[in-house]
Amino acid sequence: MVMRTDEPTQARAASRFGAFRRFLGFVGPGFLVSVGYMDPGNWATDLAGGSQFGYALLWVILLSNLMAILFQHLCVRLNVATGLDLAQACRERYSPAVGKFLWVAAQLGIIAMDLAELLGSAIALQILFGIPLFFGAIITALDVLVLLALTRLGYRWLESLVAVLVLTIAACIGVQLFLAQPVMADLVKGFVPTTEVLTRPGMLFVALGIIGATVMPHNLYLHSSIVGSRDFGKTDAERREAMRFATWDSTLALCLAFFVNAGLLVLSAAAFHGRPEAVTDIREAHRLLDGVLGVTFAGTLFAVALLASGQNATITGTMAGQIVLEGFLKIKKAGWIVRVATRLAALAPALLVIGLAGEGRVENLLIWSQVILSLQLGFACWPLVRMTSDAKLMGPFVSPPWIRLLGWAATALVVGASLWFVIGAF
Repeated sequence: MVMRTDEPTQARAASRFGAFRRFLGFVGPGFLVSVGYMDPGNWATDLAGGSQFGYALLWVILLSNLMAILFQHLCVRLNVATGLDLAQACRERYSPAVGKFLWVAAQLGIIAMDLAELLGSAIALQILFGIPLFFGAIITALDVLVLLALTRLGYRWLESLVAVLVLTIAACIGVQLFLAQPVMADLVKGFVPTTEVLTRPGMLFVALGIIGATVMPHNLYLHSSIVGSRDFGKTDAERREAMRFATWDSTLALCLAFFVNAGLLVLSAAAFHGRPEAVTDIREAHRLLDGVLGVTFAGTLFAVALLASGQNATITGTMAGQIVLEGFLKIKKAGWIVRVATRLAALAPALLVIGLAGEGRVENLLIWSQVILSLQLGFACWPLVRMTSDAKLMGPFVSPPWIRLLGWAATALVVGASLWFVIGAF
């Protein structure tokens, strides 16, 4: 008896396997992008939200993450359609004066982001090894030399390193959540939007801080560039498939970032909500965790996750700085000079505040870094949404009407939230 092979079934299976292999080729940039959504700058707002209001602001973190997914998709769409990153597109589409203004805004955002990563890593070194913040900041500043050497190894190597650090952060937060044993019924309720955010004192400010600190302007420049390291293909069909796979990559990675951010808020709510005073200081949170969770290693896991977060964000900050410089000014050879200058620009205020005002003022400096970042956000979101909505520029890959509507609504929301956050901070 001759066995007949189901050739159509085999063909479909081979096609699915081939598509999966092609998708794997696009995995990587999303992890680099997700780092900006779980950096030390987010920790203060997540800790404040959980300790003051319990699980009530989980829906804000979810909303922020959905907007981040949308913006990163637009970054993919821009590069697939034009072959340009956001910085290059701004240089080509705007006048030289506007282009230089946008470059200065992007550079200020990168310095502010770098300041947050430097302070976060310095705090982690103090927690883990007892190193004073002043010297920890100097040690952290020197890692830029190592990271500049690592960038020469190529994107794939860096993507793997970043993925390991991201998984380390997620694992540390996951263990702490298991120990904290949050109330699941209250946790689920936290994902339901409520008007309480408008009536409860202080809640709106923290909610806006979460939104304003989530979407990082340097991430839009970074992702719109590194996604171009993949082979999109030549036909429109291949490029549409590439756009879909690259969007899946960033979406899956941002889901992991959502777990980290939501996990931090849930951890803070389970461990600190109901205390007489809100816990917003990262070092205070570390000090209390061991006693609250009943184990001696909870605080150590917290510090390890913070250190991994700071180092991860430093890697992507290095890359974003070079991308912004090359895209706006066409300068390639002096990238390391600008990167060192950026790190020194972040180090100077950190050492000044620590040396003159003391270590207790570091949290205020961390908040100010988020204020500066918030002020720069609109200068990245607006051009991105505007250009991906331009049919002449994008051709067949122009954003459909519903994505354009969501893009403008998200831009208005994040810019409005950022401005309100800045006003509240002042």
